[in-house]
Amino acid sequence: MTTTVSPSAARERRGPGRPQSRTKVKRPVRERWVRRGPLLPGLLVVVLLTQIPFVVTIYYSFQDQNLLRPGQSAFAGFDNYVAILGDPHFRGAVFLSLFLTASVVVLATVLGIALALLLDQKFLGRNLVRTLLITPFLVMPAAAALIWKHAMFNPMFGILNWALSPFGVERVDWGSEYPLFSLVLMLVWQWTPFMMLIVLAGLQSQDTEILEAARMDGAGPVRMFWRITLPHLRQFIELAVVLGTIFIVNTFDPIYLITQGGPGQATTNLPYFIYQKAFRAFDVGESAAAGVLVVIGTIVIVTFALRLVSGMFREEK
Repeated sequence: MTTTVSPSAARERRGPGRPQSRTKVKRPVRERWVRRGPLLPGLLVVVLLTQIPFVVTIYYSFQDQNLLRPGQSAFAGFDNYVAILGDPHFRGAVFLSLFLTASVVVLATVLGIALALLLDQKFLGRNLVRTLLITPFLVMPAAAALIWKHAMFNPMFGILNWALSPFGVERVDWGSEYPLFSLVLMLVWQWTPFMMLIVLAGLQSQDTEILEAARMDGAGPVRMFWRITLPHLRQFIELAVVLGTIFIVNTFDPIYLITQGGPGQATTNLPYFIYQKAFRAFDVGESAAAGVLVVIGTIVIVTFALRLVSGMFREEK
Protein backbone atom coordinates (compact mmCIF):
# COMPACT_ATOMS: atom_id res chain seq x y z
CA MET A 1 0.00 0.00 0.00
CA THR A 2 1.47 3.33 -0.99
CA THR A 3 0.83 6.61 0.74
CA THR A 4 1.02 10.00 -0.84
CA VAL A 5 2.79 12.66 1.14
CA SER A 6 1.93 16.26 0.42
CA PRO A 7 4.73 18.82 0.00
CA SER A 8 3.70 20.58 3.21
CA ALA A 9 3.88 17.31 5.15
CA ALA A 10 7.30 16.62 3.69
CA ARG A 11 8.49 20.02 4.86
CA GLU A 12 7.14 19.30 8.35
CA ARG A 13 8.99 15.96 8.48
CA ARG A 14 12.20 17.62 7.34
CA GLY A 15 11.94 20.16 10.13
CA PRO A 16 12.81 23.82 10.13
CA GLY A 17 16.58 23.19 10.33
CA ARG A 18 16.78 21.25 7.06
CA PRO A 19 16.53 23.42 3.98
CA GLN A 20 15.15 22.09 0.76
CA SER A 21 17.67 20.76 -1.72
CA ARG A 22 18.14 23.18 -4.55
CA THR A 23 18.74 22.01 -8.05
CA LYS A 24 21.73 23.63 -9.72
CA VAL A 25 20.60 25.97 -12.45
CA LYS A 26 22.62 25.51 -15.59
CA ARG A 27 23.34 28.72 -17.39
CA PRO A 28 23.47 28.80 -21.18
CA VAL A 29 26.91 28.33 -22.72
CA ARG A 30 26.80 31.77 -24.30
CA GLU A 31 26.03 33.46 -20.98
CA ARG A 32 28.92 31.64 -19.27
CA TRP A 33 31.37 32.77 -21.95
CA VAL A 34 30.05 36.32 -21.76
CA ARG A 35 30.91 36.32 -18.05
CA ARG A 36 34.37 34.82 -18.64
CA GLY A 37 35.19 36.92 -21.69
CA PRO A 38 36.69 39.94 -19.87
CA LEU A 39 39.10 37.60 -18.06
CA LEU A 40 40.47 35.96 -21.21
CA PRO A 41 42.96 38.72 -22.20
CA GLY A 42 44.53 38.70 -18.75
CA LEU A 43 44.64 34.90 -18.73
CA LEU A 44 46.27 34.90 -22.15
CA VAL A 45 48.96 37.34 -20.99
CA VAL A 46 49.67 35.21 -17.91
CA VAL A 47 50.03 32.08 -20.06
CA LEU A 48 52.31 33.83 -22.55
CA LEU A 49 54.56 35.35 -19.88
CA THR A 50 54.77 32.44 -17.43
CA GLN A 51 53.66 29.06 -18.69
CA ILE A 52 55.22 29.05 -22.15
CA PRO A 53 58.69 30.11 -20.86
CA PHE A 54 58.41 27.46 -18.16
CA VAL A 55 57.63 24.77 -20.76
CA VAL A 56 60.67 25.93 -22.76
CA THR A 57 62.77 25.75 -19.59
CA ILE A 58 61.64 22.17 -19.01
CA TYR A 59 62.64 21.34 -22.60
CA TYR A 60 66.14 22.80 -22.18
CA SER A 61 66.56 21.00 -18.86
CA PHE A 62 66.66 17.71 -20.80
CA GLN A 63 69.22 19.00 -23.30
CA ASP A 64 73.01 18.85 -23.12
CA GLN A 65 73.67 22.35 -24.39
CA ASN A 66 76.48 24.77 -23.60
CA LEU A 67 76.86 28.15 -25.27
CA LEU A 68 80.62 27.58 -25.47
CA ARG A 69 79.89 24.65 -27.79
CA PRO A 70 77.31 26.02 -30.26
CA GLY A 71 75.64 23.50 -32.52
CA GLN A 72 76.42 20.52 -30.27
CA SER A 73 73.11 20.17 -28.47
CA ALA A 74 71.96 16.63 -27.64
CA PHE A 75 69.29 14.95 -25.55
CA ALA A 76 70.63 14.39 -22.03
CA GLY A 77 67.67 12.83 -20.25
CA PHE A 78 67.91 13.35 -16.50
CA ASP A 79 71.71 13.84 -16.53
CA ASN A 80 71.35 17.58 -15.87
CA TYR A 81 69.15 16.95 -12.83
CA VAL A 82 71.58 14.34 -11.50
CA ALA A 83 74.51 16.74 -11.97
CA ILE A 84 72.69 19.59 -10.24
CA LEU A 85 71.54 17.48 -7.29
CA GLY A 86 75.06 16.13 -6.88
CA ASP A 87 76.66 19.58 -6.92
CA PRO A 88 77.68 20.64 -3.37
CA HIS A 89 77.32 24.31 -4.37
CA PHE A 90 73.69 23.67 -5.29
CA ARG A 91 73.02 22.08 -1.90
CA GLY A 92 74.65 25.04 -0.22
CA ALA A 93 72.48 27.41 -2.26
CA VAL A 94 69.37 25.48 -1.19
CA PHE A 95 70.31 25.76 2.48
CA LEU A 96 71.10 29.46 2.15
CA SER A 97 67.81 30.14 0.34
CA LEU A 98 65.86 28.38 3.08
CA PHE A 99 67.67 30.24 5.86
CA LEU A 100 67.48 33.61 4.12
CA THR A 101 63.80 33.24 3.26
CA ALA A 102 62.74 31.98 6.69
CA SER A 103 64.68 34.60 8.65
CA VAL A 104 63.51 37.52 6.51
CA VAL A 105 59.86 36.38 6.43
CA VAL A 106 59.72 35.83 10.21
CA LEU A 107 61.44 39.10 11.12
CA ALA A 108 59.52 41.16 8.55
CA THR A 109 56.20 39.64 9.63
CA VAL A 110 56.82 40.30 13.34
CA LEU A 111 57.94 43.88 12.67
CA GLY A 112 55.08 44.37 10.22
CA ILE A 113 52.52 43.31 12.84
CA ALA A 114 54.08 45.64 15.43
CA LEU A 115 54.11 48.61 13.06
CA ALA A 116 50.56 47.86 11.88
CA LEU A 117 49.36 47.89 15.50
CA LEU A 118 51.11 51.24 15.93
CA LEU A 119 49.54 52.76 12.82
CA ASP A 120 46.11 51.44 13.80
CA GLN A 121 46.15 53.88 16.73
CA LYS A 122 45.24 57.53 16.38
CA PHE A 123 48.08 59.97 17.06
CA LEU A 124 49.38 63.24 15.70
CA GLY A 125 51.26 62.82 12.42
CA ARG A 126 50.00 59.30 11.73
CA ASN A 127 49.66 59.90 7.98
CA LEU A 128 53.23 61.17 7.75
CA VAL A 129 54.57 58.20 9.72
CA ARG A 130 52.58 55.80 7.53
CA THR A 131 54.03 57.35 4.37
CA LEU A 132 57.59 57.14 5.71
CA LEU A 133 57.15 53.50 6.73
CA ILE A 134 55.76 52.52 3.32
CA THR A 135 58.58 54.25 1.41
CA PRO A 136 61.14 51.38 1.57
CA PHE A 137 58.77 49.08 -0.31
CA LEU A 138 58.38 51.66 -3.09
CA VAL A 139 62.13 51.80 -3.80
CA MET A 140 63.31 49.62 -6.67
CA PRO A 141 65.25 46.55 -5.41
CA ALA A 142 68.39 47.44 -7.37
CA ALA A 143 68.32 51.05 -6.14
CA ALA A 144 67.71 49.89 -2.56
CA ALA A 145 70.66 47.49 -2.78
CA LEU A 146 72.96 50.27 -4.05
CA ILE A 147 71.79 52.64 -1.32
CA TRP A 148 72.54 50.09 1.38
CA LYS A 149 75.87 49.12 -0.18
CA HIS A 150 77.25 52.66 -0.43
CA ALA A 151 75.31 54.68 2.17
CA MET A 152 74.82 52.10 4.93
CA PHE A 153 77.52 49.43 4.69
CA ASN A 154 80.49 51.48 3.50
CA PRO A 155 83.38 50.99 5.98
CA MET A 156 84.55 54.61 5.71
CA PHE A 157 81.42 56.78 5.69
CA GLY A 158 78.56 54.31 6.12
CA ILE A 159 75.63 55.34 8.31
CA LEU A 160 75.61 51.97 10.11
CA ASN A 161 79.20 52.40 11.33
CA TRP A 162 78.44 56.00 12.32
CA ALA A 163 75.37 54.91 14.34
CA LEU A 164 77.35 52.16 16.10
CA SER A 165 80.50 54.22 16.68
CA PRO A 166 79.49 55.15 20.27
CA PHE A 167 79.62 51.42 21.04
CA GLY A 168 83.16 51.01 19.70
CA VAL A 169 82.24 49.81 16.18
CA GLU A 170 84.47 51.48 13.60
CA ARG A 171 85.26 50.84 9.92
CA VAL A 172 83.50 47.49 9.66
CA ASP A 173 83.05 46.34 6.06
CA TRP A 174 79.64 44.79 6.60
CA GLY A 175 79.27 43.47 3.06
CA SER A 176 82.51 41.48 3.28
CA GLU A 177 82.80 40.59 6.97
CA TYR A 178 79.11 39.94 7.70
CA PRO A 179 77.53 39.39 4.27
CA LEU A 180 74.59 37.24 5.36
CA PHE A 181 73.65 39.57 8.20
CA SER A 182 73.84 42.50 5.79
CA LEU A 183 71.49 40.83 3.33
CA VAL A 184 68.98 39.90 6.04
CA LEU A 185 69.04 43.44 7.42
CA MET A 186 68.51 45.01 4.00
CA LEU A 187 65.72 42.61 3.00
CA VAL A 188 63.88 43.01 6.31
CA TRP A 189 64.00 46.80 5.78
CA GLN A 190 62.58 46.35 2.29
CA TRP A 191 59.83 43.81 3.01
CA THR A 192 58.54 44.92 6.42
CA PRO A 193 56.29 47.61 4.83
CA PHE A 194 54.72 44.94 2.61
CA MET A 195 53.82 42.81 5.63
CA MET A 196 52.68 45.90 7.51
CA LEU A 197 50.24 46.96 4.79
CA ILE A 198 48.57 43.54 4.66
CA VAL A 199 48.23 43.29 8.44
CA LEU A 200 47.04 46.91 8.66
CA ALA A 201 44.27 46.11 6.17
CA GLY A 202 43.22 43.26 8.44
CA LEU A 203 43.22 45.48 11.52
CA GLN A 204 41.08 48.11 9.85
CA SER A 205 38.55 45.47 8.80
CA GLN A 206 38.07 44.37 12.40
CA ASP A 207 34.65 44.83 14.01
CA THR A 208 35.00 47.63 16.55
CA GLU A 209 31.84 46.55 18.40
CA ILE A 210 33.48 43.27 19.41
CA LEU A 211 36.53 45.11 20.74
CA GLU A 212 34.35 47.54 22.63
CA ALA A 213 32.34 44.68 24.17
CA ALA A 214 35.56 42.94 25.26
CA ARG A 215 36.83 46.20 26.74
CA MET A 216 33.59 46.64 28.67
CA ASP A 217 33.99 43.10 30.04
CA GLY A 218 37.37 44.07 31.48
CA ALA A 219 39.70 42.49 28.93
CA GLY A 220 43.11 44.14 28.74
CA PRO A 221 44.97 45.09 25.53
CA VAL A 222 47.20 42.01 25.59
CA ARG A 223 44.32 39.60 26.14
CA MET A 224 42.25 41.29 23.46
CA PHE A 225 45.13 40.98 21.00
CA TRP A 226 45.71 37.28 21.62
CA ARG A 227 42.06 36.26 21.84
CA ILE A 228 40.36 38.54 19.31
CA THR A 229 42.75 40.45 17.08
CA LEU A 230 45.28 37.73 16.29
CA PRO A 231 42.68 35.10 15.25
CA HIS A 232 41.04 37.74 13.07
CA LEU A 233 44.41 38.47 11.42
CA ARG A 234 45.03 34.81 10.62
CA GLN A 235 44.11 34.94 6.94
CA PHE A 236 45.99 38.21 6.46
CA ILE A 237 49.15 36.87 8.08
CA GLU A 238 48.92 33.71 5.99
CA LEU A 239 48.64 35.81 2.84
CA ALA A 240 51.64 37.93 3.88
CA VAL A 241 53.73 34.84 4.65
CA VAL A 242 52.87 33.13 1.37
CA LEU A 243 53.48 36.16 -0.83
CA GLY A 244 56.60 37.14 1.10
CA THR A 245 58.02 33.63 0.77
CA ILE A 246 57.41 33.57 -2.99
CA PHE A 247 59.10 36.93 -3.51
CA ILE A 248 61.99 36.60 -1.06
CA VAL A 249 63.04 33.10 -2.17
CA ASN A 250 63.67 34.64 -5.61
CA THR A 251 65.93 37.42 -4.29
CA PHE A 252 68.68 38.29 -6.75
CA ASP A 253 69.41 42.05 -6.94
CA PRO A 254 70.87 42.59 -3.42
CA ILE A 255 73.08 39.52 -3.70
CA TYR A 256 74.40 40.54 -7.11
CA LEU A 257 75.01 44.18 -6.16
CA ILE A 258 76.16 43.87 -2.53
CA THR A 259 78.01 40.56 -2.09
CA GLN A 260 78.35 39.00 -5.59
CA GLY A 261 77.48 35.68 -3.97
CA GLY A 262 80.57 35.82 -1.78
CA PRO A 263 82.83 35.69 -0.06
CA GLY A 264 83.25 32.35 -1.78
CA GLN A 265 79.77 30.87 -2.00
CA ALA A 266 78.65 32.22 1.39
CA THR A 267 75.71 34.22 0.01
CA THR A 268 74.91 32.30 -3.16
CA ASN A 269 71.22 31.46 -3.12
CA LEU A 270 69.31 29.54 -5.78
CA PRO A 271 68.59 32.43 -8.20
CA TYR A 272 72.23 33.54 -8.05
CA PHE A 273 73.38 29.93 -8.53
CA ILE A 274 71.26 29.73 -11.69
CA TYR A 275 72.76 33.01 -12.87
CA GLN A 276 76.26 31.62 -12.40
CA LYS A 277 75.42 28.47 -14.32
CA ALA A 278 73.73 30.33 -17.18
CA PHE A 279 75.88 33.45 -17.63
CA ARG A 280 79.27 32.44 -16.26
CA ALA A 281 79.48 28.73 -17.02
CA PHE A 282 77.13 29.13 -20.05
CA ASP A 283 75.59 25.74 -19.26
CA VAL A 284 72.01 26.09 -20.52
CA GLY A 285 70.96 22.54 -19.65
CA GLU A 286 72.04 22.55 -16.01
CA SER A 287 70.80 26.09 -15.39
CA ALA A 288 67.38 25.14 -16.80
CA ALA A 289 67.28 22.03 -14.62
CA ALA A 290 68.15 24.13 -11.58
CA GLY A 291 65.35 26.55 -12.52
CA VAL A 292 62.79 23.75 -12.66
CA LEU A 293 63.95 22.49 -9.27
CA VAL A 294 63.63 26.01 -7.85
CA VAL A 295 60.00 26.23 -9.03
CA ILE A 296 59.23 22.88 -7.42
CA GLY A 297 61.05 23.89 -4.25
CA THR A 298 59.18 27.20 -4.09
CA ILE A 299 55.84 25.38 -4.23
CA VAL A 300 56.98 23.04 -1.44
CA ILE A 301 58.22 25.93 0.73
CA VAL A 302 55.02 27.92 0.30
CA THR A 303 52.88 24.88 1.11
CA PHE A 304 54.94 24.10 4.21
CA ALA A 305 54.87 27.72 5.39
CA LEU A 306 51.11 27.95 4.91
CA ARG A 307 50.46 24.73 6.82
CA LEU A 308 52.83 25.80 9.59
CA VAL A 309 51.06 29.12 10.09
CA SER A 310 47.64 27.44 9.94
CA GLY A 311 48.77 24.86 12.49
CA MET A 312 49.93 27.57 14.88
CA PHE A 313 46.52 29.25 14.76
CA ARG A 314 44.73 25.94 15.23
CA GLU A 315 46.80 25.22 18.33
CA GLU A 316 45.83 28.62 19.76
CA LYS A 317 42.15 27.78 19.34
